[in-house]
Amino acid sequence: MYVLNQICKIFDSRTVAVRELDLKIGRGERVALIGPSGAGKTTLFRMLNLTIPPTSGTLLFDGLDSRHFSGRRLREVRRRIGTIYQQHNLVPRLQVVHNVLSGKLGSWPTWRAVQSLIRPTEADLALEALRHVGIADKLYERTETLSGGQQQRVAIARLLAQDPEVILADEPVSSVDPALAAGIVKLLIDLSETHCKTLLMNLHSVDLAFAHFPRLIGLKDGTISFDLPAAAVTDEHLAALYVGSQTEAVEEEIFSRAEPSFVRSCQPHLTR
Repeated sequence: MYVLNQICKIFDSRTVAVRELDLKIGRGERVALIGPSGAGKTTLFRMLNLTIPPTSGTLLFDGLDSRHFSGRRLREVRRRIGTIYQQHNLVPRLQVVHNVLSGKLGSWPTWRAVQSLIRPTEADLALEALRHVGIADKLYERTETLSGGQQQRVAIARLLAQDPEVILADEPVSSVDPALAAGIVKLLIDLSETHCKTLLMNLHSVDLAFAHFPRLIGLKDGTISFDLPAAAVTDEHLAALYVGSQTEAVEEEIFSRAEPSFVRSCQPHLTR
């Protein structure tokens, strides 16, 4: 689905966010990206959803060179890619049905979008999407009255209404209670499998990545530290990825997986 070759992204002519990155994502794959804050994961996602172009290198989407996308063609390709963000990006004062149907804005003409704001034109589509995420009873409630976890489910329902081929989930559980995080990750995986979607998720939680994804990519300082099956990722891989560049809380999560002797060997190198 994606082929990236020597991708670089530089901001302000000096800040290198991603450097010389090579990556292939197959159709229908489930892949988790992990790594410290500032590693370039969100920048990579913004290039994958064609929000920003690479500074150099080539990015192919389904065999198509992104450098040739513009205007109508760019909008058509973007409709094939759905993104879920940490912030949900919902309109709080609108009813849930309108937020879900906003997933159709890329394919609707302007007149139909305006008409749907007055009276939802595909409420049955929104209802079905909400049924998939378990909150069909919230269809006509104001979005701002929902809990954080429910709002994230509305964002997922909006993506279902869009019906993209690729789902990019950028820290989709960072703003919800940890008890709900695993459920939302599992929901996205189930939806991707049921509807044959390619799923790429950016996660801070190492445990969630190991529990739910067959392939893990470690990103650090804008480069790939490792790209391996989850079963092949070792404590040494994680130490190289995180030690000296993460917070104490995440370090503790990482080293909780390791043998005590390995943790002791790393302690002198930890940055608090």
